[in-house]
Amino acid sequence: MPGGLACVIGGMDLVRPLGLGGIGCAVVAQPGRSTRYSRFTRAVIEWADPWREPAVLLERLMRFGSAEPEQPALFYEGDWDLLLVSRSRERLRGAFRFVVPDAQLVEDLVDKRRFQALADRLALPVPESRHVSPGEVDPRDLGLSFPVIVKPVTRQMATWVPIAGRAKALRADTQRELSAIWPRFADAGFDVIVQKLVPGPETRVESYHVYVDESGEVVGEFTGRKIRTYPAAYGFSTALEITDAPDVGRLGRELVSRLGLCGVAKLDFKRDPAGELRLLEVNPRFNLWHHPGARAGVNLPALVYRDLMGLPRGPLRRARAGVRWVYHRDDARAARQAGIPLRRWLPWALSAEAKSGVTLDDPMPPARWLLSRLAGRLRAGRRLA
Repeated sequence: MPGGLACVIGGMDLVRPLGLGGIGCAVVAQPGRSTRYSRFTRAVIEWADPWREPAVLLERLMRFGSAEPEQPALFYEGDWDLLLVSRSRERLRGAFRFVVPDAQLVEDLVDKRRFQALADRLALPVPESRHVSPGEVDPRDLGLSFPVIVKPVTRQMATWVPIAGRAKALRADTQRELSAIWPRFADAGFDVIVQKLVPGPETRVESYHVYVDESGEVVGEFTGRKIRTYPAAYGFSTALEITDAPDVGRLGRELVSRLGLCGVAKLDFKRDPAGELRLLEVNPRFNLWHHPGARAGVNLPALVYRDLMGLPRGPLRRARAGVRWVYHRDDARAARQAGIPLRRWLPWALSAEAKSGVTLDDPMPPARWLLSRLAGRLRAGRRLA
């Protein structure tokens, strides 16, 4: 395909839809990361932590982009990647093409405290929440009915995992349970959001995915739902499915318009017992859902790339419902936790249309990952010998 490279700060589930669109990638990756070995990868930029070392990563990006004969298109997957691009947008525009929402809107959406204030201003259908500093507030004074969940204002795994493990939030069904876990947050020293729980399992979490161009036109969209997460409560997605949910699409479009959002976004909802959709969060960045979306016929990263490069978009399609995505390693654990026997899970997982990092037509990423793990174990064995 004519045009520059796609520069990807992200994983295989972002590299792959670009590759499926015929687009070569330059990946920002640590040594041993699977994206380095994909058949879609044309160049590698050494990774630096966008949370701890944003200036270092910015310099490496600028050095790469400025040396390219044609400006690359920049794609970003994580919250801190998004914040780096948004906060450095003026400088990055000298070396890259990219889409990103308004700077203030980005900050409002990433920071859950600011998101709550935004939701109040725009009457977004979010669960009732409180922003608190646990070291300064007594959990008995929050004025929320139970059960509730507690989550960080801005998620940073290095500080959150010691408190909650792999769960994105912690649940408290009673005042006593909340008071028991409160010292963890007070000792950690960061603010949290305490939110009224929307009842039901993670399978009731549904999402709207969209790319809106600079004119405000919805270029591509699809809906989806979670099948499994690990851990089962408030964990990370391990199995997903593209859906055709008209009410999710309608509400998603309405809220995107209310927000004045341009670029890409994922809106997460949870369907309450009455069937009403409650907005949990809005993520204005690229994400793993774009892999199954591409397999379902709506390749949002490729559409963004074509617009950035001034190429025709090609035919726009409706997403094919039923396309599934699976992350085999963690979904095997999630299925076992859900009581699904291996004989049932394995053929289901092997038949999924989008497999995270494991594909026959791009075998090197998982092969190199396996070799690096074996090499690490051999080195550890020699040290112990």
